[in-house]
Amino acid sequence: MLMRGIANPPVSWRYCGDQLKSWRAIAGVSREDLARESNYGVETIKSMEQGRRKPSRRVLEVADQMCGAQGLLLAACPYLQPEPTAPQVPEYVAAEAEALALHNFELVIIPGLLQTEEYARTLMRCGVPPVRDEEIENGVALRMNRQKRLDEPTALFNFVIFEPALRTMLGGAETMKGQLRHLLDVDEQRNVFIQILPTGQGYFPGMTGAFTLLESAEGEQLVYTENYSTSQLDCDGKRASSMTKRFAMLRMQALSEEESRKFISELSEEL
Repeated sequence: MLMRGIANPPVSWRYCGDQLKSWRAIAGVSREDLARESNYGVETIKSMEQGRRKPSRRVLEVADQMCGAQGLLLAACPYLQPEPTAPQVPEYVAAEAEALALHNFELVIIPGLLQTEEYARTLMRCGVPPVRDEEIENGVALRMNRQKRLDEPTALFNFVIFEPALRTMLGGAETMKGQLRHLLDVDEQRNVFIQILPTGQGYFPGMTGAFTLLESAEGEQLVYTENYSTSQLDCDGKRASSMTKRFAMLRMQALSEEESRKFISELSEEL
């Protein structure tokens, strides 16, 4: 049976497939022989050799024995596994530190650059799986240090926060009250703008998740998204353009800065 490959297969597939073909040619093993011994179709073996399909462990084991590769073909197995999506927080922090403009939308938590120390510590303590206390304290220190960027008057910061983030009661009433008062304090800076997106409006273009837009001194547009333990930072022009339009729509749907201050103040007084 012919097995279809995938579009844009990983380089590791193509390299391993080429090695498989080379070893087979050197040993004088035909594609048909390898297919028969490994119990695969000839076309499937061809797809593997051309990098259109991941070479299976079974095929590599049989080929290794038939071609006398002495484990060299089989050694490729670990490198054929999917690449883990590594968090790109270091890259993001570096980009954030140099950005001339930052536009951030958050759904359920207060943006990191606006968090109080108590709120940040509580949030990190709630992480799953739990981490050691020293890791939490290091994380809090890093977050507080990042907030120094807000004091740079030539850098622009726009935040749109969905109302539920103000009502999570993370850490209890006192923690949230302090956090809300902190938002009001930071919003007094002339380069920081905070708007609240109230609930009850129906659809809004941020329902799929939080995101951050960064603009470098060279005019490069970066998009950062984060979900659970994975994150992505890229400079794809089309994606940046799409997310810029999305953020503009969110600002239009959100309360004005003055209305947002009033909203936050009233919510704080209720606690």
